[in-house]
Amino acid sequence: MTQREDVIKFEQGRIRALQEERLAIQKKTFTKWMNSFLLKARMEVEDLFTDLADGKKLLKLLEIISGEKLGKPNNGKMRVHKVENVNKSLAFLHTKVRLESIGAEDIVDGNPRLILGLIWTIILRFQIQEIEIDVDEENESSEKKSAKDALLLWCQRKTNGYPGVNIQDFTGSWRSGLGFNALIHAHRPDLINFSALQPSRHIENLNNAFDIANNELGIPRLLDAEDVDQSRPDEKSVITYVASYYHTFARMKNEQKSGRRIANIVGQMMDADKMKVHYEHLTSDLLEWIRMKVLELEDRSFPNSLEGIQKELLRFKQYRTVEKPPKYKERSEIEALYFHINTQLKSLNQPAFAPPDGQLIHDLERSWEGLEHAEHRREVALRQELLRQEWLEQLNYKF
Repeated sequence: MTQREDVIKFEQGRIRALQEERLAIQKKTFTKWMNSFLLKARMEVEDLFTDLADGKKLLKLLEIISGEKLGKPNNGKMRVHKVENVNKSLAFLHTKVRLESIGAEDIVDGNPRLILGLIWTIILRFQIQEIEIDVDEENESSEKKSAKDALLLWCQRKTNGYPGVNIQDFTGSWRSGLGFNALIHAHRPDLINFSALQPSRHIENLNNAFDIANNELGIPRLLDAEDVDQSRPDEKSVITYVASYYHTFARMKNEQKSGRRIANIVGQMMDADKMKVHYEHLTSDLLEWIRMKVLELEDRSFPNSLEGIQKELLRFKQYRTVEKPPKYKERSEIEALYFHINTQLKSLNQPAFAPPDGQLIHDLERSWEGLEHAEHRREVALRQELLRQEWLEQLNYKF
């Protein structure tokens, strides 16, 4: 064998070894990824290449990740039953993505490359393809990036400005571990002291991020530090892990939005309650003023002199021009407040406001009408008394 042939043989062996190593990393990552979902169904995959053979765990994974019902699997032990279950999974996937050169028999027989290809297809469809990012953050109607490009753009935005971090891909850009730490720090600065990290300590940095992500944020540790601290880590494994960060932080953002929305609703309901109390106070005060004023207006014990009745008329005029207008305004404000409370309650899908008996808008209107009738009667009585006093004054003058 010539030296050239030796070199070629060595290179081929090296390429084969690297490919095997990459497959082993993918197998480990995809197994952990599957288990992070199957945990909800109290299931677990130990060996990805054999545990999918009966199709049951594959069906359960697709149900969990899609939120759709795929029907009960066949519990038979024969090969035909296993093929039936896997075919049910593949038929469902065919409605979502294009599946080429993967048959149920390949999964039942444990074909490593095709099983990894199938899981990667599921990850792409349900974890990566869903990601959509606006190219222009300020303009929601701008061009959008989706899937892998969107995930990369998201990583670049979140880690922009962090020293030692330059995310250009899903391979070597993550080797130092600073990228993962920056992603966490961008969302939860309380969890990481970024300035204390040393760029040269790759394994230490990676473990720091992976441990915090797992323990504090619930992001499953899909990778080992040694899988990433390579000149060219496995791209599919890194994408799968980084997508877990994206979905976790997107969920946190939605929960915060939801929390703010609930707090806003609670705040509005508390405001409505305060307005109800305010309405009752205002109505009670105004009704009491009307009641006392009607008694005063109905009083007919007039002074027995022209000067005295002229003073009463002046006082009556003062009531009409100075005392009554602010009370009329108050009445209008109470009505506006009542309608404002009910508009707010309607927007919150709450029952309409029902004031206590005697404090309804109708009660207020009726009391106000009673006030105006009493006012009119007093004016007539005062005018009549004035005429009587003037006539008596004239009689007295003549006498």
